[in-house]
Amino acid sequence: MSRIGKMPIAIPAGVTVSVAENNKVTVKGPKGTLERVLPAELEITVDGAEVNVKRPNDLKRIKSLHGLTRTLIHNMVVGVSEGYQKVLEVNGVGYRAAKSGKELTLTLGYSHPVVVVDPEGVTTELDGANKIIVKGIDKEKVGQHAANIRSKRGPEPYKGKGIKYDTEVIRRKVGKTGKK
Repeated sequence: MSRIGKMPIAIPAGVTVSVAENNKVTVKGPKGTLERVLPAELEITVDGAEVNVKRPNDLKRIKSLHGLTRTLIHNMVVGVSEGYQKVLEVNGVGYRAAKSGKELTLTLGYSHPVVVVDPEGVTTELDGANKIIVKGIDKEKVGQHAANIRSKRGPEPYKGKGIKYDTEVIRRKVGKTGKK
């Protein structure tokens, strides 16, 4: 039995979960509404203040979907109640970020500024000129947008310049040594 799949999902106060035909799960909360169509083979039930996911048999495909489905529903419940955020740091001389409307303008040592537009349901905020906070209710979209921003100039191992997550540790390398 999947250890993650068999755990019930607690529904906090102010959040409603409904399951429609073909396992279309809708989660409404104080921060917004999320919808997702999950695999039809699994049985999703709402019992009072918790959601349970059951599987009909032990086929390999069904077993692999069991824990995934439970985690996706849990992420939706946490998203509409608390929300998700990722913090990015911009390190380097002359590297900075500026925000205007839905556009994030990054100065990253290229000959041109890099402009990143916020997707639907995700917002970016600046904390100073070198901290970018990506917020939203959909964990997948928040993580993907943060990864897209980081990919504009990833951290390099010699001086640590570039965009990195605040929790990320960069493995540093020793630079060249001079002639003796």
